[in-house]
Amino acid sequence: MLFVTGKLRNESLDALRGFAILAMVLSGSIAYGDVLPAWMYHAQVPPPLHKFDPSIPGITWVDLVFPFFLFSMGAAMPLSLQKYIGQKKGLMSILQIAFKRFFLLVFFALFTEHMKAWVISDTPDAQHHLLSILAFLLLFFQFYENKNEKYKVAFVMVKIASFIASIALLVWLPFHGGTGFSFYKSDIIIIVLANMAFFGTIIYYFTANRPNMRVAVLTFIIAVFLAGKEPSNGWVSEVFYFNRISEFKFDWMYKFYFLKYLLIVIPGTFAGEWIFRSMKPEQKITAADRQQSQNENVLAFIAVCLIFCNLFGLFTRFLLFNIISSAILCGLAWYYGSKLQDHNGLFKKLTRAGSYLLLLGLFLEAYEGGIKKDPSTYSYYFVTSGLAFYMLVCFTVLARQKYLTHMIQYLSLNGKNPMVAYVAGSLLVLPLLALSHTRIFWDGMVQNAWMGFLKGVFFTGAVSLVTILFVKKKWFWKT
Repeated sequence: MLFVTGKLRNESLDALRGFAILAMVLSGSIAYGDVLPAWMYHAQVPPPLHKFDPSIPGITWVDLVFPFFLFSMGAAMPLSLQKYIGQKKGLMSILQIAFKRFFLLVFFALFTEHMKAWVISDTPDAQHHLLSILAFLLLFFQFYENKNEKYKVAFVMVKIASFIASIALLVWLPFHGGTGFSFYKSDIIIIVLANMAFFGTIIYYFTANRPNMRVAVLTFIIAVFLAGKEPSNGWVSEVFYFNRISEFKFDWMYKFYFLKYLLIVIPGTFAGEWIFRSMKPEQKITAADRQQSQNENVLAFIAVCLIFCNLFGLFTRFLLFNIISSAILCGLAWYYGSKLQDHNGLFKKLTRAGSYLLLLGLFLEAYEGGIKKDPSTYSYYFVTSGLAFYMLVCFTVLARQKYLTHMIQYLSLNGKNPMVAYVAGSLLVLPLLALSHTRIFWDGMVQNAWMGFLKGVFFTGAVSLVTILFVKKKWFWKT
């Protein structure tokens, strides 16, 4: 199989992104209530009521999904920006890319949230579900990456028309409760991703050849968080709470608070750099490359054990067991990672970075009342970043194993078109279920734990099929 394509796409990184987006869809579509155990949901929103309780420490697999996606976003930056940096395009080109991506993602967050049938109306009918499907079609023309020069002008005109139509819908529709369009009615996950794409791109551009400076930037961000929340007023507090210019308030698309996730994105850029340097375009894995496959398999097994160990230990609060087990497993990973003679020492670098961040997070676990996704703690950022490194190690090993090629390819296909995967469920699959009068059967899958889980599996499978179809047709959505 091809480990790295000629276009410098990394199969294992695409697989990590695909895993994250599918897990995100699954976690949001399983049965809620008292059907499934607490570890199937966010730790701070336990069953049966799923009311947010910030006092509950711990994480579940659901709490790893968003950090893994953020990590993969950071890892993709070196690969996507190298041509601009290598050709010395200059700051203006990078700023143009950053601003364009930021505003397109902000629009994506606003439009997709408003055009969900249950947001359009509190009692959605066929017309509202058709509007959701129309929104999906409009998004197709807005974000589809057309590479056919023959139809370039026509696609530009259609793109402009689709944006105009979308804005008209946002202005015209009354929405739930007749409140109309609101800048504060948006998909917060996409808003955070927009901020990460903007600031991550700029930070990486200035520190592409200065990795130590990239780490230094994070220390200043941490300093603003620590000092900005202090009760005494000062310039740091002004920076932290800056969200308006004169009468224009923009906290609906930017808050300094969002920058905390750079603690996951920036470590991801290091992984992306190491992957880039280890790449050999159009090189196939040969039998000679698999001489160390036994050590690689052991390393992948250790990575999986580390992830499960921390999910179990942090959720059940067996903290002493968890830190001892993690330290032993990290030591073993360090040993086996050092033994592997892979391209440019990739495994050694990934395991060492993952071990450092994971153990740092575990040492900080007691700070801020225990590890939590929301409100997120420093322990959460470092632990999830460390586990993301190990998940990437696992997928990198699996991508080199012939008998697991299809699984990695399946995940990577979903990871190549994440924007489609993210909205296909709410703007296409659910409306189609409602219009075909089959949603009642899907909603009714709450009899027991297995049915509640299958409810999510079926929905995620449908979303995955749509995403893969778009990839096969080369209908990629890009910002």
